[in-house]
Amino acid sequence: MRLTSAVIAALLVATLACADAVSPGIRFPIDTGSHPDFRTEWWYVTGWLQTGTGEALGFQVTFFRTRPGLADGNPSAFAARQLIIAHAALSDPAHGRLYQDQRVQRAAFGLADAASGATHAWIDDWYLQAEGSAYRARIDGGDFTLALRLQITQPPLLNGEAGLSRKGAAAAATSWYYSEPQLQVSGTIARDGRRDSVQGVAWLDHEWSNEYLEAGAVGWDWIGINLDDGGALMAFRIRGADGQARWSGATLRGADGSVQRFAPDEVAFEPGRLWTSPRTAIRYPVQWRVRVGKREFSLQPLLDDQESDTRLSSGTIYWEGAVRALDGTTPAGRGYLELTGYGAALKLP
Repeated sequence: MRLTSAVIAALLVATLACADAVSPGIRFPIDTGSHPDFRTEWWYVTGWLQTGTGEALGFQVTFFRTRPGLADGNPSAFAARQLIIAHAALSDPAHGRLYQDQRVQRAAFGLADAASGATHAWIDDWYLQAEGSAYRARIDGGDFTLALRLQITQPPLLNGEAGLSRKGAAAAATSWYYSEPQLQVSGTIARDGRRDSVQGVAWLDHEWSNEYLEAGAVGWDWIGINLDDGGALMAFRIRGADGQARWSGATLRGADGSVQRFAPDEVAFEPGRLWTSPRTAIRYPVQWRVRVGKREFSLQPLLDDQESDTRLSSGTIYWEGAVRALDGTTPAGRGYLELTGYGAALKLP
């Protein structure tokens, strides 16, 4: 049976009110904020929106914090001890295009930063910020805007072993990682000057790490799916240069709130139809079959062209897009698929 509203509310209040450790390594709410001693960190929001006229759209809002390590001993206020990077995108199948924008700025003078203790990352007027039992995100892109409220409806989903997620055989290749699925979204968007009210469902990932990819890994395939029954599925595989999986993992929350975590041999990604970018000539598998334990899902993109060119900020090109999940031929959920390292080996900022 599904989680009742009363059960969800009780779990949510207990989670948000407790400052003690939920796991041996992750504490809520303090660890929802920044971890500036770690090299790489991100708050990654993806989701589906629907306008009042029934249009289906995908959106992405991501803030990265990175510690380059080149100015740690420099006392100057201008030193780039921390960099903040932001990516935002809106997938619009009716117009067959991906609206996208990006920013990068050093954390200094209050113009850009990622706060410790609670989620709040910003660059100028772009931001993602916790607000009670919700988040607010604001993006003013070149030809689109997002102004969204994301209401928490479930407790955080700890990935890996109590939040410590292995990314390879090497012990150092790990991240601290939790997800917040089934976020209920409301707000407004604008495209080319046209404004729409929207509602939808979203997913937030928060990860921090010192060594995300081990030597020999070139990128990853990842999904975060909000299941129609109220459950949630996160799954990933880390790829080598030969295109084969070097490591895999998955977390599945059932409709009853139970959580299963899966070892590498229990997770399989099988690529399907390829799409070639007309801009970069990179070929991406945009349809997939993903097996997690005894369950199998097929993934279909909202539109093929969801390639993000972020070379001006994070220095990479990747595919990040809204997908539908099917269980056989039955709709099972909606979420996002991320494909990195297909044009060249991924180098994290």
